[in-house]
Amino acid sequence: MSSGDPQTQPPARITGLRRRRFATPRTITALMLREMSTRYGASPGGYAWAIAEPLGMIIILGAAFSLVLRTPSLGSSFLLFYATGFLPFNLYQSLNGMIMRAIWFSRPLLGYPAVTWMDALLARFILNSLTAILVSYILLVGIMIVTETRTVLDMGPIVLSMALAMLLGLGTGALNCLLIGLFPVWEHVWSIAMRPMFLISAVFFIVEDLPPFTQNLLWYNPLVHISGLMRMGFYPMYSPGYISVTYVVSVALITMALGFVLLARYHQDILNR
Repeated sequence: MSSGDPQTQPPARITGLRRRRFATPRTITALMLREMSTRYGASPGGYAWAIAEPLGMIIILGAAFSLVLRTPSLGSSFLLFYATGFLPFNLYQSLNGMIMRAIWFSRPLLGYPAVTWMDALLARFILNSLTAILVSYILLVGIMIVTETRTVLDMGPIVLSMALAMLLGLGTGALNCLLIGLFPVWEHVWSIAMRPMFLISAVFFIVEDLPPFTQNLLWYNPLVHISGLMRMGFYPMYSPGYISVTYVVSVALITMALGFVLLARYHQDILNR
């Protein structure tokens, strides 16, 4: 047999090939475990805060608007109405915020050849996506049980809404990760620019309640499409005509492509700063 035949290779070399083959999943898993221990294991309550924070926001919204409105724009439960708007927004916001700081968070480990910038981004994306989805499931099921809401769920729009929020969070997070690495002041600029986003993302209203001119402006906010899809899954009578999945996917893929391509080019410059 020739020397290149796998059967004639030393066992150590074959074992090394197998280890390298699964290096990326093992690295991502290790980074996820590291973040779980530092983010949730370092504070009292741990994962309980991941549920308490969005629950507190939903309760505040529901209680505040129930004082000035007799019924929400859809249905009869203020808690369910605001939960269906806030949870996909929260999923996007948390993913964008975590991914944009991924290289900074994993900088001490990125000096090792086995750890890449892509591993750092994917680890944060997977962990925070799973966490937000689990929290959303717990909160929505709990709200429907407590308020005895007899809603007929349509899982298609619900799953699509969460998937688009994840895709958009990954895209903008990757692009912001690049911009923050090259221009640290961008983090403050982005933070200021995003403060009104909660007010214009159809979290506590539906687009149809607004004047036509405002509706046309808000159409360019991809989060408006995502919240509309989410509410379609919980309110069978609600069928918004403004939703464009193609537009949301286009925004997400364009930002993702720019972020990934430029990070591949400039990640060493960011690490050397």
